[in-house]
Amino acid sequence: MRNLGIIGALLLASVPAYAQSLGERTGVDSLLGITPSTQDFVSEATKAGMFEVDSSKLAIQKTDGQIKEFATQMVADHTKAGEELATQAKAENLSVPTALDNSDQDKINKLEKLSGSDFSKQYMDYQVSGHKSAVSLFQRYGKGGDNAKLKSWAVTTLPTLQHHLDMAQGLDK
Repeated sequence: MRNLGIIGALLLASVPAYAQSLGERTGVDSLLGITPSTQDFVSEATKAGMFEVDSSKLAIQKTDGQIKEFATQMVADHTKAGEELATQAKAENLSVPTALDNSDQDKINKLEKLSGSDFSKQYMDYQVSGHKSAVSLFQRYGKGGDNAKLKSWAVTTLPTLQHHLDMAQGLDK
């Protein structure tokens, strides 16, 4: 019986760490304004950047005009930011995702099947929602993150993400 109590206490002690990651993945932390852990910040920022690059590469192939120009800028800016983040994260011995999660891969799969105005509308909807999430993530980590170098990088990168969001909202009509 005593062992059950110890196991239960250990499980309860592990819940906050898991809940924080779950909260970040589900968007609950964003809604509540909770600062992500450093690992959550690195994971979520990396995955968001990979999605921006992959979806924008499709947009470069499938669109023209302003959306293609926007997509080209997304590939350049998010590739650069992803490389910077990976370098800093690895220096801090943090794990860096190397593939999209299932949700983002499903979005890519959906985009691959679309064309014309259907593609453009879905792509821009994803850009607006993705950049809103990224702005929130970077704001929250920039205000309360516990790694000084990554916190500074988040603050420095935030204006570019906000600019991307503004551009995406302007194109998503």
